Amino acid sequence: MLDILNNNYVDTSSPYAVSRFSNLIIKHLGENLKRNQELIILCIGTDRSTGDSLGPLVGHMLAPHITCYNGVYLMGTLNEPVHAKNLEDKIHHINTYYKDALVIAIDASLGNIDKVGYVNIKNGPLKPGLGVNKDLPVVGDISITGVVNIKGMMEYMILQNTRLSLVMNMADVIAKSLNRALFKIFNINYKEGTNL
Repeated sequence: MLDILNNNYVDTSSPYAVSRFSNLIIKHLGENLKRNQELIILCIGTDRSTGDSLGPLVGHMLAPHITCYNGVYLMGTLNEPVHAKNLEDKIHHINTYYKDALVIAIDASLGNIDKVGYVNIKNGPLKPGLGVNKDLPVVGDISITGVVNIKGMMEYMILQNTRLSLVMNMADVIAKSLNRALFKIFNINYKEGTNL
């Protein structure tokens, strides 16, 4: 069996996707998060495009659980998305008020057909808007991307015609993986009765 910790891609349709991806998140946080350092989870995207809604959906699913973790902050939900028009302001806000925080940036991406439905984590920033040729600033110390559709021509149309069920499943895996990783790292008494 492939050593998943040496392969940063996880197929979200796998029954083991959450445990595998949360282990990757734990590995990356273990390498990067300093003791008592604040953590920001920045979910990028818009609720106006199915394919680009991955980030806000992750934020929406994580929002009820973030308050369980001291020093962990969430930006980018369905109600308050972080997108092309306000990304620079959010980065400025982070640099002003959370300048020493570790940032995990999450965004949808386009890729090869054999990677559609896969999520990826890596050290280093991501470049939002790359798939649709937008010039946006890089952001994040750790980046998580989900391949929601194939790259090629007419990227805006491809994002608009991405299946919601695929994006919802990918968001669910990312949100559950993050919550599981945070729970293991922060080792707290978690509230019972949650379904995430």
